[in-house]
Amino acid sequence: MSKKTTGSHAVMLSLIEEGVDYIFGYPGGAIMPVYDSMMNYQAKIKHILTRHEQGAVHAAQGYARVTGRVGVCLATSGPGATNLITGIADAMIDSTPLVCITGQVISPLLGTDAFQETDVVGISMPVTKWNYLVTKSEEIPWAIARAFYIASTGRPGPVLLDISKDAQFGELDFSYKKCTGLRSYVPKPKIDPSNIAQAAELINKAKKPYILFGQGIILGNAENEFKTFLEKSGIPAAWTILGVSALDSDHPLNMGMLGMHGNYAPNIMNNKCDVLIAIGMRFDDRVTGNLNSFAKQAKIIHLEIDHSEIDKNVKTDIAVLGDVKDSLPLLTELVEKKDHSAWIGEFKKLYKVEYEKVIKNDFFPRKEGLVMSEVIYKINERTKGEAIIVTDVGQHQMFASRYAKFRNSRSFVTSGGLGTMGFGLPAAHGAKIGAPDREVILFVGDGGIQMTIQELCTINQTRAAVKIVLLNNKYLGMVRQWQEMFFNKRYAETYLMNPDFIQVAKGFGIPGKKILSRPELDAGIDEMLNYKGAFLLEVSIEKENNVFPMVPVGASVSDVILEPQS
Repeated sequence: MSKKTTGSHAVMLSLIEEGVDYIFGYPGGAIMPVYDSMMNYQAKIKHILTRHEQGAVHAAQGYARVTGRVGVCLATSGPGATNLITGIADAMIDSTPLVCITGQVISPLLGTDAFQETDVVGISMPVTKWNYLVTKSEEIPWAIARAFYIASTGRPGPVLLDISKDAQFGELDFSYKKCTGLRSYVPKPKIDPSNIAQAAELINKAKKPYILFGQGIILGNAENEFKTFLEKSGIPAAWTILGVSALDSDHPLNMGMLGMHGNYAPNIMNNKCDVLIAIGMRFDDRVTGNLNSFAKQAKIIHLEIDHSEIDKNVKTDIAVLGDVKDSLPLLTELVEKKDHSAWIGEFKKLYKVEYEKVIKNDFFPRKEGLVMSEVIYKINERTKGEAIIVTDVGQHQMFASRYAKFRNSRSFVTSGGLGTMGFGLPAAHGAKIGAPDREVILFVGDGGIQMTIQELCTINQTRAAVKIVLLNNKYLGMVRQWQEMFFNKRYAETYLMNPDFIQVAKGFGIPGKKILSRPELDAGIDEMLNYKGAFLLEVSIEKENNVFPMVPVGASVSDVILEPQS
């Protein structure tokens, strides 16, 4: 049954039909009709006014990552729309489902360079799963239904709808029908049983099989299916930075993190295994290092939902296209239960090497000053691995992914593929909105926090109890590390003259405490965790504290640097 309404009301009614409970956004002229209509639906949808459109899209990402639902953000035309692009690009490469709605000038003015007109559909085309310019009010329900379906199915991703102002004002007979399928769009490829059989045969014959798993397990809600497969096969497994928390950190088959700053054994074993089973990961360059020397000795099995990722970077021997929630049980039925304890023992030997050369010094630093790893480890230990951890981008991100332990899935939120500084603070806010009953702890550097520091005001306004741990070394730490190692310690423009962060937070209504030495740390952590609302814990960190191991850009994963070179 249809009813007469305006386009702007149709936007809100459509979002309600899709079960949206939160919108993150910032108003402006071209989206004003939607904001006016929003006043009528406050009992069903809450709007969170961020202090910048980039804050809105990153908050929507944080919300989506912890809930598994589609994040929604709203912005006006021109600069409002372009301010979303960084977050949209971030969501695209990290497979985060978003629906971003922007206002646009009235349709007769399109292409005239009108005030605050930008071709945001053209701009966003390379970084969206789908986008569409709506110029007629009657298109709005259809476009929103399509947007939610595309964003949330298959390999998830961001969708952008640009709605002209006259479409928002126009009238239509509103009725809503959820989208359940589109011609030529196949979100879940049909699984080929012969490929499953071939994969199982390879695995059963393998002497040194090895699993690399990524975020695809989390996105497919296949954590239980993966664990069943892992435990029946007995195969050691390592994770990408976005795959962390898909498997309990203390699971006996969990060997640690892959990649540039990953654990020693997982990187070395890429080039020692005989069968490599990649599940829901895309062979990113930060995982593979030099492709010419990556796992050349191994047969490669790739379980993946996105056909474009097959053979894109690493040539596959057997590709199992499909949703891992469906393909893993089929593979589990055919794999034989094996004892790979001798092979796992090789991982453990390499772990001991890493412990002596790296981990021991990170946990029990020889320096007088505090280091990031010990702060992260202490806080994670205090929360028993139950907290959602959000990071910005930099050294603290690598330390957090290496040393935080996780008991539950969807517990680590970070910018993986794009590496967006400024992501952390708004993403932590969105995560807390999405998971209000869970502790949300943000680890952020002094560089990254200043990119979106205005979102402290949004956090205070919503009373979101985000715990912010600012690890302050007065440098752009990761860039400084590269300058130290590869540019003869020429620290070009990486030193930061910072504000008094505690006073800044206080100005935004958030209390804080500054930690200068190790004896103060435990009490500071207690004060932060016991405080009922948002809290900023600033910790002064050693300036020249580097993240190891490290695989240099362009090097083989076997060329891992474990300690500073003389």
